[in-house]
Amino acid sequence: MSPANHAGRLLVASPSVTGDVFARSVILVLHHGDDGAQGVVLNHPTQMPVDSVLPGWEELTTGPHVVFHGGPVQIDSAIGLVSVPGEFDGELMGVRLLFGQTGLVDLDAPPPLVAAHLAGLRIFAGYAGWSAGQLEGELARGDWYVVDAEPRDAFAANPATMWADVLRRQRNSLQFVALYPPNPELN
Repeated sequence: MSPANHAGRLLVASPSVTGDVFARSVILVLHHGDDGAQGVVLNHPTQMPVDSVLPGWEELTTGPHVVFHGGPVQIDSAIGLVSVPGEFDGELMGVRLLFGQTGLVDLDAPPPLVAAHLAGLRIFAGYAGWSAGQLEGELARGDWYVVDAEPRDAFAANPATMWADVLRRQRNSLQFVALYPPNPELN
């Protein structure tokens, strides 16, 4: 039996998830299938300006204009996550749509070539990845809440509050998790 496909949805770390990469993280799932899953952490910006690693792309990025830490897998590679304006049925030069208006941009393409097609752009170093069945095990253990993504999530203006913001907008008991203190022992 195939796992539920969570591509295009958010994984929000439960308070039990710890560590530098995933504690209070919000991950946009880019791919999910029988072979595993991949996504990018949306709320962990670095201090590294985009132009320091990809000259010419910074002016196209949605602020803050820094590289985001997308996850612990292949941190020496970059992923350009984009939103395209309007509805497109065919191919876009340098852009591969994944779901809805969200896609990946070819960062080897000249930035002016794809600039007209972009409504939003974030650059991520690395990604989060799960082997076949691994994400399902973490979901069963309660490590992640799966919630619907909103178009603005991938390009949120304030990544520092994103974990609580996404939880607060839920129409169920998850909104109360947003109040969970970062360190319960100090509460």
